[in-house]
Amino acid sequence: MSTERKSNIYMSDMTISTRQPATTKATFPAVRMRRMRATSPLRGLVRETKVSVEKLIYPLFIVPGSNIKKPISSMPGIHQQSIDSMLKEVEEVAALGIKGLILFGIPEHKDDKASQAFAKSGITQEAIRAIKNSYPEMIVVADTCLCEYMDHGHCGIVSGTGIDNDESVKILVKAAISQAQAGADIIAPSDMMDGRIGAIRQGLDENGFENIPIMAYSAKFASGFYGPFREAAESAPRFGDRTSYQMDPANSREALQEIELDIAEGADIVMVKPALAYLDIIARARMITNLPIAAYNVSGEYSMIKAAAANGWIDERRVVLESLTGIFRAGADIIITYHAKDVAVWLS
Repeated sequence: MSTERKSNIYMSDMTISTRQPATTKATFPAVRMRRMRATSPLRGLVRETKVSVEKLIYPLFIVPGSNIKKPISSMPGIHQQSIDSMLKEVEEVAALGIKGLILFGIPEHKDDKASQAFAKSGITQEAIRAIKNSYPEMIVVADTCLCEYMDHGHCGIVSGTGIDNDESVKILVKAAISQAQAGADIIAPSDMMDGRIGAIRQGLDENGFENIPIMAYSAKFASGFYGPFREAAESAPRFGDRTSYQMDPANSREALQEIELDIAEGADIVMVKPALAYLDIIARARMITNLPIAAYNVSGEYSMIKAAAANGWIDERRVVLESLTGIFRAGADIIITYHAKDVAVWLS
């Protein structure tokens, strides 16, 4: 057989093998979609999206002192805790199979330079060390922001009537390095300053932390869903708001650009925050990157479900699992959620 003839055969075979399957023309009664929904085992067999405890990260709010466990009024079941109290909850979290925590430190002293954000003896750094000493396998994510440490509650250095982006980035780099030195497994910048991912990556690399990943709050919106968190973290701005640096909730193309910029600067994980009102952003982010995508199921989303459940208006377990399934279905790989402990119990 000639070489030309063989080539034609191979090309024909390739055409056949890559042809897309024809769209089915069959309709009811031949097609009955309910066949695979008839029993629980059948539904489980074909379930496309699964909520997994290993994919959840549980937030903790840490304060100085001892024997402190102060309830947060707007977030039922969540507390501000001293490190000794926190370690008891970490033990509970680990026993439930949750593999990751994200820490928010609330210092006793705040100033206009966020000096406690990068202090070796800062509350977040001490909490990181305590967890890694007692639970070395636990993944500790350090939220890297300045709002909890600033006396004015903003996420950067205030200059005149605005935020000095570049000076703020310098402090964020110092905070990230300090958190890595304390033992953080992941650095998570949540400030939304321009250029901070590249600067933090450079700072970590230059200090021997080239293997510490960055989880970038890439598309963090100026959302009304953060209210309860600001009570928990004592981080509400004393003047103005954060709309000059957090994203406009109306913008989706801008969110994708923010994500692409963070990827280019060296982010290892990108995040969308909040989650439930921004499922479209998660889905579109999934289309432009193969990096892991995190979603923050934020305080307002949590508290609304808790309040409705407390009033008997919804089935809490069903609604929580449905909400998390929707976030995963949209394209998230990781969810930060205050529901994590409840979910772990339900799924066990």
